Amino acid sequence: MSSGIKIFAPASVANVAVGFDALGFAIDKPGDEIIVRKADWKGLRITKITGAGGKLPLETEKNTAGVAALRLLEHLDSADLGIDMEIHKKMPFGSGLGSSSASAVAGAMAINELLGRPLEKRDLLPFALEGEALASGGYHADNVAPSLLGGMILVRSHDPVDVHRLHVPRGLFASVIYPHVEVLTKAAREILKPEVPLKNAIKQTANMGAFIVGLFNSDFELISRALQDHLIEPQRAVLIPHFYAVKEAALRAGALGCSISGSGPSIFALSANSLIAEQVGEAMQRIYKNAKIESNLYLSGINQEGAVKC
Repeated sequence: MSSGIKIFAPASVANVAVGFDALGFAIDKPGDEIIVRKADWKGLRITKITGAGGKLPLETEKNTAGVAALRLLEHLDSADLGIDMEIHKKMPFGSGLGSSSASAVAGAMAINELLGRPLEKRDLLPFALEGEALASGGYHADNVAPSLLGGMILVRSHDPVDVHRLHVPRGLFASVIYPHVEVLTKAAREILKPEVPLKNAIKQTANMGAFIVGLFNSDFELISRALQDHLIEPQRAVLIPHFYAVKEAALRAGALGCSISGSGPSIFALSANSLIAEQVGEAMQRIYKNAKIESNLYLSGINQEGAVKC
């Protein structure tokens, strides 16, 4: 076998309080790694998976990274090329941090790099979305796009894919806490009501617009006023133990805003600098420590690179 190519794809925070299925940003860690190399057999094979505790299949068509890679190979008329793929999960399942998206992104980008980069990075989005759809049952780019491209991403449309990077003010920092409790994405979707009150839709639309204006103008006070979720958080908070206590602790410690990351159970807070973010993170984690619930804390600026070749 030839020497391998390793790709790292980072975790991401979706929804960002005011942009359900429309906003997301990448963080520095955790993330997933995929290694690919050319092999002397026919087709793509997943030969090794670590960090998954046996939860992920080796069958290529049943694996998010495998599907993303296969669809790209088919697009490039290279489906018969012998490729060995290793998947190294470095992030928790069901955390609300885009675990399946990171794998799909890394799978597509690894193949692109192995074949000499025939496509631009942005053009890998549809193939990564194919992999993500296997896990989520739908095409959602609010985790995939940030993990691939980095930055704060606005998803105008998932089909066709239409995503845009937003300006990120200098100093903006995230504190993300992952409590070791289970929230199933399916359950988090099913709990949502199909209709929302008009007054709440108006508030949410105004907050999302204000949040974006705040980003572009580096107006932290406006960002803070805008980070209020009137639609999703009130419905999903019941699925996350001690959510409101964690949110209150984050805000008291100086966070601009705090809400659910994706479908949870992870909770994110945004702060105006890294020092405040550390204090916010410690305050958030203290709630779970007192409740005797284990948790992981991730502190990160807004990752501007996304997936990278290691």
